[in-house]
Amino acid sequence: MTSYTLPSLMVAPAQVIRGSGILTQVGAAIARLGQRPLLVGGDQTLSLVHPQLQLELESQSLQSAQVSYHPDCSEATLAVMHQAATAHAADVIIGIGGGKALDAAKLLGYQRQLPVVTIPTSAATCAAWTALSNVYSDQGAFLYDVGLPRCPDLLILDYDLVKTAPRRTLVAGIGDAIAKWYEASVSSGHSQQTLMIAAVQQARVLRDILLQKSIAALESPGGETWQEVVDATVLLAGVIGGLGGAQCRTVAAHAVHNGLTHLPDSHELLHGEKVAFGILVQLRLEELVQGNQLAATARQQLLKFYSEIGLPQTLEDLRLSKISIAELHHAAEVACNPNSDIHRLPFPVDPSQLMAAMVSTTAPPPLRPAAPTALISHMSTSEVSE
Repeated sequence: MTSYTLPSLMVAPAQVIRGSGILTQVGAAIARLGQRPLLVGGDQTLSLVHPQLQLELESQSLQSAQVSYHPDCSEATLAVMHQAATAHAADVIIGIGGGKALDAAKLLGYQRQLPVVTIPTSAATCAAWTALSNVYSDQGAFLYDVGLPRCPDLLILDYDLVKTAPRRTLVAGIGDAIAKWYEASVSSGHSQQTLMIAAVQQARVLRDILLQKSIAALESPGGETWQEVVDATVLLAGVIGGLGGAQCRTVAAHAVHNGLTHLPDSHELLHGEKVAFGILVQLRLEELVQGNQLAATARQQLLKFYSEIGLPQTLEDLRLSKISIAELHHAAEVACNPNSDIHRLPFPVDPSQLMAAMVSTTAPPPLRPAAPTALISHMSTSEVSE
């Protein structure tokens, strides 16, 4: 009998605690992981959250210290955080904030072999859930990602805390989460593996939840539908990567994000805003290269949805309309580097093709018909039958 090793899956955090006002009820759960927590976050976030959390930590006789992840989740910042962890003799890392703060905390915990707690302050990404950290330059340009051996040990999702974040962060989170379907269905949509099928189908469910509930959620922050959408962007989006594992990868949408981070003018944009634009680019590529009518239909559906909730549809919406051709070409080259997940598309892509897609994301659909099975993975069964 031939023996082989199956890749391990990091499906979920060991514990998820969620609810309104629960930040003041989690001391015992943190104390089970360590007695000397190091809090990792941005200066503004730490000043906002630490007073709420400190009383709970003190109630468990925990001695905490803080360190900022600024200017970015970069190698230089990680070196500073290691020094802070050593000075404090930290035995548990608590990440507080958005995606980069949580990525920094997770990576620090992994490198020091310490348990990790994540406390998201917005619903902008699923970083609080995932066993992955992205590393950037000090200037904010994406460099590489690091797969981690496990998800966080504890995820604390306090709806009252997330509600204080700007509306824009949830809109960006919706853009990041909905990309799961358009990317997973391409990278793993034809897999016959049980968990891969489950991951792709969960991505479709996630897309449908967001298309159906996002508008109502944004109109009633803190309400039941809003909480459901927050759960979708922070938790369910993470489930998909956990179930699908390394084979259920990002494709062009995140590759476009990575390329755009190398443009200084993009650094005020949120991760999910760039990813959302990247979805349109991916679908436009499938139209331009394959003549894909179903990709055109999916793109038109998303353009309407983006208009309704305020996601960017064009380079102009991203405030990048004034960048030079050379700058755009550089971003496209980064997105198309040999190790990029853009090459998981079922056809080769070069920077010139990617640039053509990036400048035509709102183009009208083609008039000519295309083979109906070409992009079957982008449509649910009911949509195709209609």
